Amino acid sequence: MVMGNIPVYSICNLLGSDNCLTDLLVLKLPKFRKEHSDIIFPHRHSFFQLLYITKGKGKHHVDFESYEIKPLQVHFLAPGQIHQWDLSPDADGYIINFDGSFFTSVCHNPHFLSEFPFFNSLTNRSAMDLTKDVKGEVDKLVLRMMQEYEADMEYRADSLRALLLQLLITLARACKPAEKTPTARYNYILLRNFESLIEQNFRHKKLPKEYAELLFITPNHLNALCQSTVGKPAGEMIRDRVILEAKRLLANSAMTIAEIAYDLHFEDNAYFSRFFKKYTGYSPDEFRKSQHY
Repeated sequence: MVMGNIPVYSICNLLGSDNCLTDLLVLKLPKFRKEHSDIIFPHRHSFFQLLYITKGKGKHHVDFESYEIKPLQVHFLAPGQIHQWDLSPDADGYIINFDGSFFTSVCHNPHFLSEFPFFNSLTNRSAMDLTKDVKGEVDKLVLRMMQEYEADMEYRADSLRALLLQLLITLARACKPAEKTPTARYNYILLRNFESLIEQNFRHKKLPKEYAELLFITPNHLNALCQSTVGKPAGEMIRDRVILEAKRLLANSAMTIAEIAYDLHFEDNAYFSRFFKKYTGYSPDEFRKSQHY
């Protein structure tokens, strides 16, 4: 599947339609790279991904940030992010891909996965180094997942779901999130709902008052919440998401600037160009020419 000329891979794309009976993929990194050497970079995923590096080095480019790859690291990707690996030939480790449906089929919270600090934009954590203690626990869980995945025994999906959940909890605890009071917890959930609404509607809705209505709060309340929690007003959070998508399309697609403006529901190409330059310092054409991703 291609979105705006940017390849979008699903787990079915990777496994092939004949083998697409699962919403989870667990493989050693060298095997994955050998079996999927035809993957086009950069690309998006429709699934979540964990990349556990045990050996090697390189760079991991996620949207417009670059992260150093080194041993004893876990890198995270959420659906929709554009990424590219530059891995050394000796890179080793494990790759775990899973659809959101792997959990939501048994969990009624649609934001379950975005509660983890590495799958939401509030923490902006795309990679983490493992301490010796955490590494030992991660190794045990990943090896058990590999064994369960390859054995194909009865209750396999349930066992893998439990092991993956334990792995995510282990990694989330290692991130050491701050303790939340009941009030802070309520604000966090409200902010997560706001972010979810932005993700669903940023092309069509660009005003804080439109989101405040959906959240059943006042625009002032929404602005105060965003300012106190992430240090920026609601309007800036909406703009940031629009700008990110514009950058993705400019850097990684063959769409014309007029087509991008239309895709993002701007009145016309000129208005989109003024908007983009105001908040990035570049015209869309200048930004596109500056990218060597």
